[in-house]
Amino acid sequence: MKFIPIVFIAVFFSFNLQEDKIPWTVNNKLTWSDFKSPTANGSGFVASTSSGIAYSYSSFGDSNGNIEVNVKVTCNFYPNRSWYSKKDASDYILKHEQTHFDISELHARKLRKMIEETKFSDEMNSELEKLFYKIDEERVDMQKKFDRESEHSKIPEKELEWENYVAQQLMKYVRWK
Repeated sequence: MKFIPIVFIAVFFSFNLQEDKIPWTVNNKLTWSDFKSPTANGSGFVASTSSGIAYSYSSFGDSNGNIEVNVKVTCNFYPNRSWYSKKDASDYILKHEQTHFDISELHARKLRKMIEETKFSDEMNSELEKLFYKIDEERVDMQKKFDRESEHSKIPEKELEWENYVAQQLMKYVRWK
């Protein structure tokens, strides 16, 4: 039996695969020491989280024409693209930034679910790419909506609503963790 590996990778915003990154995990929450980029002076914000989703897949075919496909979806935080203002940092703001990271993880789970439910054709590469960009657009829209509705963490009631909503959604999609 001869296996021919084929590997494709799509990465959000073309992040360098060698770049420092922290994968999302249930038990590992962000700390201020994870934010390594210099503060963006004059931005008007206290912090900025850079996170995103990516996928890669490999397919192996044998001499009988059988193809096995493995797809890996990841969610990462990018320390060298994330920053905070030391004088304005607080646990409350860190929770806001964690929610941004959690929103990215939610969309990684949604992508895994979509991939599981999709029957791919011979055009798997372009089909996966379309799924990825659809989910990533939804992720970006949700990130913006979170900031808009919470006024970038200035409305505590909305902040708490969003934290609870994202936590509930993560539980809803726990099967695709």
